[in-house]
Amino acid sequence: MAPVIRFRFYIYQYVHAMIFAIDEINNSPSLLSNTTLGFEIYDSCGISTRAIEGAMRLMTGLYQQIPNYRCEMQKSLAAVIGDAASRNSIPIAQLLGLFGQPQISYGSTVAMLSNKIQFPSFLRTAPSDRFQSIGLTQLLIYFGWTWVGILAEESDYGQQGSQIIKEELMKSEACIAFFESIPVIYSATKIHRIINVIKGSFANVILAFSTDDILNPVMEEIAKSNITGKTWIASEGWYSSPIFSQTSFHKTLQGTIGFLYHKGEMPGFRRYLDSIHPLIFPDDIFVKTFWEIAFGCMWLSANLSQITKTSLYEGIKLCSGKETLKDLNIPFLDVSSLTTTYNVYQAVYVAVHALHDMFSCSFGNGPFQNRSCTENHNFKAWQLLYYMKKVYFRNMAGDIIFFDVNGDPPALYDVVNWHVNQEGLSRYEVVGRYDTSTSPNLFINESQIMWNGGHTQVPQSVCSGSCHPGYRRSSRQGQPRCCYDCILCPEGEVTNQTDSDNCWRCPEDYWSNTVRDGCFTRVEEFLSYNDAMGSVLAFIAAVNALLPATVLLIFLRYRDTPIVKANNRNISYLLLFALTLCFLCSLIFIGHPVRITCLLRQATFGIVFSLCVSCLLAKTVTVVIAFNATKPNSSLKKWVGPILPNAIVLVCTMFQVILCILWLNISPPFPIRNRNVQHDKIIIECDEGSVIAFWCLLGYMGLLASVSFVVAFLARKLPDTFNEAQFITFSMLIFVSVWLSFIPAYLSTKGKYMVAVEIFAILSSSAGLFICIFLPKCYVILLRPEMNTREYLMGKVTVNK
Repeated sequence: MAPVIRFRFYIYQYVHAMIFAIDEINNSPSLLSNTTLGFEIYDSCGISTRAIEGAMRLMTGLYQQIPNYRCEMQKSLAAVIGDAASRNSIPIAQLLGLFGQPQISYGSTVAMLSNKIQFPSFLRTAPSDRFQSIGLTQLLIYFGWTWVGILAEESDYGQQGSQIIKEELMKSEACIAFFESIPVIYSATKIHRIINVIKGSFANVILAFSTDDILNPVMEEIAKSNITGKTWIASEGWYSSPIFSQTSFHKTLQGTIGFLYHKGEMPGFRRYLDSIHPLIFPDDIFVKTFWEIAFGCMWLSANLSQITKTSLYEGIKLCSGKETLKDLNIPFLDVSSLTTTYNVYQAVYVAVHALHDMFSCSFGNGPFQNRSCTENHNFKAWQLLYYMKKVYFRNMAGDIIFFDVNGDPPALYDVVNWHVNQEGLSRYEVVGRYDTSTSPNLFINESQIMWNGGHTQVPQSVCSGSCHPGYRRSSRQGQPRCCYDCILCPEGEVTNQTDSDNCWRCPEDYWSNTVRDGCFTRVEEFLSYNDAMGSVLAFIAAVNALLPATVLLIFLRYRDTPIVKANNRNISYLLLFALTLCFLCSLIFIGHPVRITCLLRQATFGIVFSLCVSCLLAKTVTVVIAFNATKPNSSLKKWVGPILPNAIVLVCTMFQVILCILWLNISPPFPIRNRNVQHDKIIIECDEGSVIAFWCLLGYMGLLASVSFVVAFLARKLPDTFNEAQFITFSMLIFVSVWLSFIPAYLSTKGKYMVAVEIFAILSSSAGLFICIFLPKCYVILLRPEMNTREYLMGKVTVNK
């Protein structure tokens, strides 16, 4: 026997798991009572060609393989159990599938083996990597890791498993920081490149989808480079391997989370392992090597002379055979977490239950042609495969064993966490479960997890931090979608979710708050009586309305005095009444706008002011005609009297009335809720309907005022003791100035301030007319009655001022 360079206890445990199961079955009265199971074992050494060679030996029964030929006819080959590695099982499955020979793998998990067209006779007791890949992706998503590095070995196992993870990550919010392939054949250059990529990445979580022997060189370099602070996510292919239990890996791999096959129970297996001895298993070519390594001794070789033996083995402990395995603490004897070993055990029972079902077939009730059964000891491989696909039983541990249409068992993984205590001892702690038969599939007990560095808080691994409510994610050009900037939502838009891709607009009557995480009801704004500005303006309007009304009463009281009778007292009465209405009409602009107030506002204002200006124009024209009528042979004498001023007032006012009637009928004003002036407010205002009509109203008022101003200005120097034209000139000057100032002020303000500007213009212009026209007359009437005489007005007497 060639010297063994590397002896792996856990693989040797697999061998004895199969032997243990066969012994159980051969001693069982309920399974294959009249049949004895035997076995042949071939070591593939992890090499595909050796695996194919072993399969051919099993098929032909010869040391020298001859395809399509079976030499051993006395013993039927029921099933091939193995190989462990997917890279070896694939060529074996392709070969055995040609003959329909059942193959049950206990460790080959690559997803492509579920393809029954390529691998028709392949079954397995280890779940497909597709389930594991989906579960690992759910694990990443569960902890919010969106920036993940992936290492995958260059084999079907690593590449197909990681490809499924990449596809699943693309469906979620996660991204891949880097993806590197681990060479199956050692390459220092490639490994050095992987180390540099890991060092240069700020991904704190790295998923390794590999087997232990392929990953080991990379992990050794990572440990030497002192790359720490990373959280490793492990596939079942390497996580439980004793290779990484060395102290040199503790700092690197502490806190690693991985998937392991759900550990099973094999009653009596530990007693069986304790009973292993070279004398009990003399045909086991590995047992002596195992014994030497386990006890650190060496067996004497029988073909050496005594002198040679003495010189060769001097100072070396010799194996006596009296050593006891019970006293050892080695991985081979550890049955606390039977995973792959348990799958070997199940694989044997699958084959046996299929044989039992096949041998139990009763004539006439068989599944084959003409309802036939098989010949018990001369069955075809494909016939046993039929029963094997339909196997369904509960084993001694209480687990139900069956296969789906792809030959895969249900997936049940333990989520385990690697703990390292203060003494430097490592152990695996089960912290969750992934079960495809339940919903939800993934369960995690976070309180039991110990992260790298002894931390209890979940580490972060993101390209960009979370965007808080009120912000949206904006992708960075040329970078993965997980790399983004957080942009504050624009005004009027909000988001109340974390990591939102879009902001959404608030409803019509709502607006966003300052932090953009919620909408609040917009404040309705209008010039209200409860508003300070509105109440002040209303008070001013009411008080000022009393002034012309009071003067009207004074004029009526002194209606027969010369100063009241001058320039047509009836027009003065009308003017005072109109001025009272001018002050009062501003009240229509205050309060909640409704349809009726919108209709009356501008029309009332326009008509009343037109009446005022028309009265002033009539007064001015009266002064001019009265003066010129005194000239000899003047033709204006016939116009002296009340008819002309009354006609001027009527015609000029009626023109504005007609204009307003047309406006209100064609395109009347109406109340609106203006949401475009101030984003946080709804302005309740009157839409003027026809803007042209509104400006025509103001333009006509301006025309009347301009004509009155020109006529009064020309008549200001007519000889008269109390020439009213002078006062009308000043009043029109104030009136025009106010309304010319009103236009830019009105256009530059919005909302209630626009209404306040118009009210202010109404009150100012009304007050200007009142003060210029009537205040001097009241002064004479009330304070200087000596000037209120015909003689004084005619200039025949003078009064000491």
